[in-house]
Parts: sequence; C-alpha cells; structure tokens
Amino acid sequence: MIPYSLLDLAPVVQGSTPRQALLNSRSLAQTAEASGYQRFWLAEHHNMTGIASAATAVAIGYVAEGTQRIRVGSGGIMLPNHAPLMVAEQFGTLASLYPERIDLGLGRAPGTDSLTMQALRRYQDSVDQFPRDLQELQGYFQPAQPGQAVQAVPGAGLKVPLWLLGSSLFSAQLAAALGLPFAFASHFAPDHLIQALDLYRSRFRPSEQLQTPYCMAAVPMYAAQSAEQARVLMSSTQQQFIALRRGTPGPLKPPLENIEAHFSAAELAGADHALREAIIGDPEDVQRGIARFIDRTGVDEIMFSAHIFDHEKRLDSVRIAGQACQTLARQTASA
Repeated sequence: MIPYSLLDLAPVVQGSTPRQALLNSRSLAQTAEASGYQRFWLAEHHNMTGIASAATAVAIGYVAEGTQRIRVGSGGIMLPNHAPLMVAEQFGTLASLYPERIDLGLGRAPGTDSLTMQALRRYQDSVDQFPRDLQELQGYFQPAQPGQAVQAVPGAGLKVPLWLLGSSLFSAQLAAALGLPFAFASHFAPDHLIQALDLYRSRFRPSEQLQTPYCMAAVPMYAAQSAEQARVLMSSTQQQFIALRRGTPGPLKPPLENIEAHFSAAELAGADHALREAIIGDPEDVQRGIARFIDRTGVDEIMFSAHIFDHEKRLDSVRIAGQACQTLARQTASA
C-alpha cells in the first residue's frame, strides 16, 4: 500500500468562525497523525469567507506545533501571489523550527479574483512568470555563495521539498522538466488526471531533489458507517460547488438528506462531475474505492480531501479512510 495523506482548506462552516476552523484543522491533523497519514497540507485561498487558511504558512506552523511526526505543508502556496524571497523565508523559518517535516507545494493559479490579486499587490502577468519565479525560489534554498547579494535567512541551504501542483497539463510538464514531485488536483478538477500523470511520467528528468518520477493525486473522501450517511456528508461539498458556480461562495453549509429537492439537475450534474473521483461509502466501500483508484492511476501516494460539515464526522471519515489504507497495506504484505 502506498502512503496516504490529507488535504485541508480549514473550512469555515455556517454559524462558526475562522478561529474554530483553525482549531479544527489542528485537531484533524492530530487525528490524521494517529491514523498513520504521511502528510497534512493546507491550501491558500483569499477573500473566501468559507476558508480560513489564507495565511497558509502561519496555519502550517500552528498545525506543526500541535503534531509530532506527520509532515505538514502547503497544497499549495499560490506563487503568483508572492515574492519568491518571502516564500523562501517563510518556509525556511518553518523548516528551521520543524526539521524534516515541512513540504512546499506550489500552484500557478492565484486562488482568488482579479480585485483581490490587486489587493495582494500582484498582477495578472505574474501567472505567466511562474516558471521564472519557481527557479528563483529554488535558488534561495541553495547554499549561499560568497558575495551573494540576496539570501533567504532562514532558507539558504535548507532542503525544503518542493512539489508542483496542477489541475491541467502545464504543471505536469514543468514538474517533469525540473525533476520535481507532482500532485494533481483531481479532488475538484479530474478531467485531465490520467493524461497529466502519463505526461509527467513520460517526460520526467532526474534532478538533485528527485531521481525518479513521484506523483500524487487528491480525491474527495466521504466515509461513514453506511453508504447513505456518507452520501449525505458529501452534500455539503455539492452545495459548495454549486454556490461557487452561482458566484455566491460562503461558509460550508449543513448537509441535506434530499439535496435533489433543492437544486436543479443541471447544477447537481456539474457538482457531481467535479466530484466524480470521490470515494464514498461505508468502510468496505471505501477500501474498494481506494484500491480501484490506485490500480487505475498508478499514483505513488494518495491524498484525501474531506470537506464535511460536522467536525466529529469528519474525524470519523479520516479514521475510516486510514483504517482502509492500513488493511490494504496488510493485504499487500501478505500477498
């Protein structure tokens, strides 16, 4: 069985606060650690009232301080929003405080709208500069050279693993060219999953960081003691996708037992298309779903995303998925 990990957006649920969302993220990471997860990543989004992880490096530090073993990182930092030097300093600081536990996943999308990009003092063409900014960032993590005018302190000489994230083919090609691990966002944009993985593997060039291709894919996970309960849990995410496409994003809403009565068939079809890689059901369903996804994609690691309204049910879902992965590992070992 391959390593399994968890992606979190620190969701702010309806009627709650960003503070509680961040407290829940740390609790979730602690549960993931106890359940054998490899890494716990937080994602950067801005001007989103339903997401509390905008200051992603700060949130990573809070989670890392509350855990012992699990790797903590970004899934991802949206590099067009930042000066590469500042990213190197932030993650150099994290790596200094939590050695061998920090990952730096990088995305090319701004993760927000154009007005918010202006408020961040970044501009539309910063997306086009992503490859250049990425290589500049890599340089700051190299050992400082004599006479080097600009250094990342802390950061220089620290081996912070870089990952490229993507939902299309661009980052797959760039990750392959630079010899970096690649994570595909099939938890919300599954259309190019197989094509991107194949492209990454076929064009991979070894690097100082990575000698052979290493790819991960994210999938939504909704696990409960019955398949019916799991389907209801997923309805919060379905509502979130529909609200986003209506242009009315907000806090994560409570689940609906009869979601079909509240939205049009077209809206539900759009949400289900985005969530079509989701693994949903009781413990046996989940175990079979994980095995099928790994067999079909050949990924080296799987990352679950669990947007669930009730925190205790979210913890249960993460535990069920962890137990399923451990069972698959035992079956693999005894085969």
